[in-house]
Amino acid sequence: MWLAVIAILIGLAILVWSADVFIDGATALAIKLRMPSFLIGVIILGVGTSAPEMVVSVLAALEGSPELALGNAYGSNIINIALVLGATVLISPIIIHKGVIKRDLPILVVITALAAWQLRDGLLSLTDGLVLLGMLVLVLGIQIVLSLREGKSNDADAITESLSDTEHNHPSLMRGLGSLLIGLSMLVASSQAIVWGAVELATFWGLSELIIGLTIVAVGTSLPELVASLSAARKGEHDMALGNIIGSNIFNTLGVVGLAALIAPITANPIILSRDILAMGLITLLLVVLCVFAFMTKRPFGRISGATLVMFFVGYTLWLMQTANM
Repeated sequence: MWLAVIAILIGLAILVWSADVFIDGATALAIKLRMPSFLIGVIILGVGTSAPEMVVSVLAALEGSPELALGNAYGSNIINIALVLGATVLISPIIIHKGVIKRDLPILVVITALAAWQLRDGLLSLTDGLVLLGMLVLVLGIQIVLSLREGKSNDADAITESLSDTEHNHPSLMRGLGSLLIGLSMLVASSQAIVWGAVELATFWGLSELIIGLTIVAVGTSLPELVASLSAARKGEHDMALGNIIGSNIFNTLGVVGLAALIAPITANPIILSRDILAMGLITLLLVVLCVFAFMTKRPFGRISGATLVMFFVGYTLWLMQTANM
């Protein structure tokens, strides 16, 4: 058992470090290749901080643990909103802009509803995976076109500046490529250690892989989002903090789950629909209500909202503990 615990702890530590290296490398490459600034923001924040969830879930599916993949993705979504965003706005309130209300949150609600609809029969098939990945391409395309049309690329410039360390403002192409490859390889290696340790612990404690995925693995793979959002809040990059969460949740639901289902069909425990999908839907709707209220009253998305989200996380965790053996 202790070997499994050590594998998870060391794996999580390396996972966070490698995700940071991966993001730095991707940023350097994007700048050197003169990619549009908004595309840099989408790729770095949306895909970059979700890389741990993607790698862990894909490896779990390949190794015959699809419920671990599902628990990781949905658990991370709940943690991203309830804990990561909640903790972030407790430190620094966020101003909600019109684009978030009109575009980003509706997309997140539709995607969450799609996830629930696909799991109504307890199975995620190859076709479901293709639909999710197709939706991911569509959503990214819509976001890029609308944002470029509205001329809101300045936010992404701030994202790039925040993510790039001062001494790495003009890294070489080879250095960026090296960071990308090193980060990706360490992501894979640390994720393999986490998956192995999680399966071993689940077996030893008599818990399902789903529970382990929803708790230990989901918290661990959400650390890049937590670090990025807290860093953004401290630097006053409020839009980046919220965009990081929304983008990561969209990618988790569509890209992470879609890839896992593409590798192997996922037969889901019925409790996923009645507990975890329900919790993911409720926290998403709560986020919408809190954001709309803040926007309509012209108040910051602040500490009361943050405390409400964190309380939801505590309640969900207690619910999870009570139903762990179901």
